Amino acid sequence: MAGSDGAVDVRNTLQRMRRRGGLPVAFGGLFSGSRQFRISELTGTTTNSLRGLAVIPGNGLGGKVLTTSRPISVADYPASRAISHEYDAAVGAEGLRSILAVPVVVRGRVRGVLYGALRQPLMLGDRALSAAVEAARELERVLAGRDEAQRLLTVARRQPPPVEETDPAVWEEVREAHADLRALAHRVTDPQLRDEILTVCSRLARASSGRGRERERERRSGVELSPREVDVLACVASGATNSAAAERLGLRPETVKSYLRSSMRKLGAHTRLHAVVEARRAGLLP
Repeated sequence: MAGSDGAVDVRNTLQRMRRRGGLPVAFGGLFSGSRQFRISELTGTTTNSLRGLAVIPGNGLGGKVLTTSRPISVADYPASRAISHEYDAAVGAEGLRSILAVPVVVRGRVRGVLYGALRQPLMLGDRALSAAVEAARELERVLAGRDEAQRLLTVARRQPPPVEETDPAVWEEVREAHADLRALAHRVTDPQLRDEILTVCSRLARASSGRGRERERERRSGVELSPREVDVLACVASGATNSAAAERLGLRPETVKSYLRSSMRKLGAHTRLHAVVEARRAGLLP
């Protein structure tokens, strides 16, 4: 799933980069699991000469970007003395002359490279470079979000034992992971990953009820909260203020207050803390 998701992300990013930067050609890719970088996505090209091209760090324009972790452009690729020329045949077959390359960097590590190109030997302007850098930053945020989702899912998939047998500190970690996952789910663009995140959140909430609370859960099984009401309560349970919850969830503070009031009413709670307690009893929060 990760590989196909990454290809879609790169493809969409390249299309936005072309449109914003006025670039006739764009291509790029991400590192694969084997830690080898290949150009996997092309847009605006007329041949497949670049598809699947393995770029070695230090070689060519992209290889130089891999080693320096900074954007680089050349006005005339085949004549440039700033780069080596191992890939001239592939570039020449596509008829490219002016090329820029921008690294995709996540947590200090280069994860891929985005290229934009012209078929004339012209200096690429600020518009094209700015569009490429902006596109790379957007892709970096998507990849960072997916990485964080996978990390939290790894923590959350560890089925916790019943409450009576678990150290309170462990449950605090589980509850923090639950709140982080719910907040992250609404920023994940991949629907399959988002559904998996929310499924794990539900499992965490059910697992926390414990054997000693089964009767209470049955008594309150009719309580239903909307997904956003649960999101807000999860933030409140972690100690967040209304303003902090709003920032975390991408909502306005007034909207957070509205969700909190409606959830309190449904749960028959009179305070924020009381609402969290009742939500846990209902198996809606861990």
